[in-house]
Amino acid sequence: MVEKTGQPGYLQIADDLRTQIRTGSLAPGAALPSTAQLCKRYDVSASVVKAAISVLRTEGLIVGQQGKGVFVREDAAASASEEEPTSSEVMEQLAQMRSTLATLGERIAELEKTVFQGSKRSR
Repeated sequence: MVEKTGQPGYLQIADDLRTQIRTGSLAPGAALPSTAQLCKRYDVSASVVKAAISVLRTEGLIVGQQGKGVFVREDAAASASEEEPTSSEVMEQLAQMRSTLATLGERIAELEKTVFQGSKRSR
């Protein structure tokens, strides 16, 4: 089930499926559960499941076969075992970057205020 962690549901599902691929629970060549089954398992809509599948497809971990389903790539174990950050780690890094940018923005605003107030006085 998708939890209310602030992380989008499709990323939580992608993380879970990625972990299953890494650990071998979903072996190379294995079919992923159907969209309907994943919707039921995670208690989400089909569009959320499709977004998670899209993430894994983009990462090269799964492949779709028209009319047959979605399967773990044969070489997915090698791809998945490479130390790539999980989406939750990426989200944490983005949050830190946003915080840093907000702080820098505040500092720039203070500097501009000081500079422009000083230039008004000298006129």
